[in-house]
Amino acid sequence: MPGTAGLSTSVLDPILSAGPLARFVLGVLLFFSVICWALIVEKFWEFRAIKRESRAFTKAFRESRRFSLLYTAAKRFRWSPVASLYTAAGHELASVYGGVEAVDAVLDEGEGLPRETLDAVHRAMRRASEAEVGRMERYLPFLATTASAAPFIGLFGTVVGIMNAFHNIGQQGSANLAVVAPGISEALIATAAGLGAAIPAVMAYNFFVNRSKRWATEMDGFTLELLNVLARPTPQKAVTR
Repeated sequence: MPGTAGLSTSVLDPILSAGPLARFVLGVLLFFSVICWALIVEKFWEFRAIKRESRAFTKAFRESRRFSLLYTAAKRFRWSPVASLYTAAGHELASVYGGVEAVDAVLDEGEGLPRETLDAVHRAMRRASEAEVGRMERYLPFLATTASAAPFIGLFGTVVGIMNAFHNIGQQGSANLAVVAPGISEALIATAAGLGAAIPAVMAYNFFVNRSKRWATEMDGFTLELLNVLARPTPQKAVTR
């Protein structure tokens, strides 16, 4: 549509007519904005996969009766942090008893695992939990950096635009709108670009940090639940002792 084309041209005119320094500032902000949106999309799909696979694994964990079978199945849930904790626990127990199948035999005895073994499993799961939190928080510092730096980069562009406006006034010897407008346009565009990069970044950072904290809490709960299962005697053995 002709009206739409004219509007687009009028919006782009201040950018195309901006000076080299103003274009550099806008280019930096555009770079930050594009990277941030790519990270936002990636982290959104990552946390969605974490939620989906963790639900499926938790259901399998509560329905399973054999440690070795669930240990093998856990490796398929590569996005689930709780599955990674279970794998870490299984790896530690396999190193203690000489294989995952041997763990089944020990649990079938109904006595539960000894305290020393449970402490070792707990440490292995804590290490795995820290690694999973680090994976979930990967790239989030870039969002935080953009949220804090982009407004100041935009402010720098604003100052440059205002300086250009005063420079034009000095050259023309007049302060009419035609002289001042180009510099003020540069300043306002830089301000808007800085806020446009910072606002989504800070919102996404807070959202994903809260998601990471939530899953850290979920992993702590799963660790305690698994340790209780490994330490608990079976009802039959508990009655006959």
